[in-house]
Amino acid sequence: MSLLNDEIWGKKLYSDGWQRSTREYPVVEPATGDQLGTVGLASPEDVARAAARAAEAQREWAAVSPQQRAAVLRRAGELFAEHAAEIEEWLVREAGSTRPKAGSEVHLAIGECFECAGLPSHPQGEVLTSEEARWSLARRRPAGVVSVIAPFNFPLILGLRSVAPALALGNAVLLKPDPRTAVSGGVVIARVFEEAGLPAGLLHLLPGDGSVGQAVIEAPEVRVISFTGSTPVGRAIGEQAGRLLKRAHLELGGNNALVVLPGADVQKAASAGAFGSYMHQGQICMTTGRHIVHESLLAEYTAALASKAQALPVGDPAREEVALGPIIDRRQLERVHGIVTKSVAAGATLAAGGEIDGACYRATVLTDVTTDMPAWREEIFGPVAPVVGFSTLEEAAAIVDDCEYGLSVGILGDVGTAMKLADRIESGKIHINEQTIGDEPNAPFGGVKASGTGSRFGGAAANVEAFTETQWVTLRPDIADYPF
Repeated sequence: MSLLNDEIWGKKLYSDGWQRSTREYPVVEPATGDQLGTVGLASPEDVARAAARAAEAQREWAAVSPQQRAAVLRRAGELFAEHAAEIEEWLVREAGSTRPKAGSEVHLAIGECFECAGLPSHPQGEVLTSEEARWSLARRRPAGVVSVIAPFNFPLILGLRSVAPALALGNAVLLKPDPRTAVSGGVVIARVFEEAGLPAGLLHLLPGDGSVGQAVIEAPEVRVISFTGSTPVGRAIGEQAGRLLKRAHLELGGNNALVVLPGADVQKAASAGAFGSYMHQGQICMTTGRHIVHESLLAEYTAALASKAQALPVGDPAREEVALGPIIDRRQLERVHGIVTKSVAAGATLAAGGEIDGACYRATVLTDVTTDMPAWREEIFGPVAPVVGFSTLEEAAAIVDDCEYGLSVGILGDVGTAMKLADRIESGKIHINEQTIGDEPNAPFGGVKASGTGSRFGGAAANVEAFTETQWVTLRPDIADYPF
């Protein structure tokens, strides 16, 4: 039985069941430009209705037993596994994912649901000492209605990693996926939870433009905003949330560094570097955007990385065996190429790539890079690997930290030296003898500086912090005596 039959979701919103929408958006395959279907688009009025209904449904959901909530999350994980092939096909065609990337994303979704199934029974409070003759407790309560705004690049997992824990902890959710990936990042999640038995009114699928994004932030019923996307948009959301006195968890951009230490295995390091820069066409917040290589290995590493880049096939991942699929749309494709051409004009040298190939961009390596060039300073969100050298550990640390972002760093080579470097740099994640891309459902995920703010995603402690509020409770055996 098909989970994603478009007779169910085509031209509709999921808001207290599937409802016909008044606005529509074409589902386009970026590799070919073919239309795969039509999703419904929400309006600010739809958001207002959904938020009111979500607040009503949330009160009932928070009162059900932890076992009932856990059962829904477990069943959701099972459904992701049962329908993996169908979901992966949508990720390939709608999001331009290669098949290994699509499989990895579904695997993460399964793990996310099973991990979150343990949240309802996870300890959610502590017993406090008190100066009074009473019991004193701090307990965590559901926040209420949570708005989740998710991007196009890993559309399934970057929406689900907030939707699943928020629901597990007794909240209702307004989900706004990027319209370009509204099926794999929205319809899939709605259909899975619908089939898993989630009660009506708790999850609302609301794809839309900026006005819809504004509405899911400003709806008075919303208490928590979970946003994954660019730093400029995240700054604007953070400002709005502050004005509205709402909590905002912002997972933003990155320009992540891979440091290759003296003595590292160059071929293995270049393989790690290629994966870090070219996985999903570089359209990942954790992408390796800066290669910082010890001067003793610089020429050899650059040649090895360029060789690997030149050998990577690009094309339509639905119809060919490729390593790189399409860039999400023409505007982003031209932006990537513009950054590369500006950097070459400023003196960088193309060691590989630098070419548009249909809807794709070839894996690119840039040498003779200076740290003021656009390819070094900007988050490119494309398959581009600029390389610079360093001589001392102090210089490497300075180059890593000379960046507005602080999401992920990989360090390749001697572990003791890597540990010393790790202690000197600012980053939300550090991977020794691994590249910069990595995510697991039980691990805290997030960055520092311009890479984000708020609670981390992943792991019981981070999820409880993100999607609940603390309430202080005291109890006495009798009414206390007061001096009035």
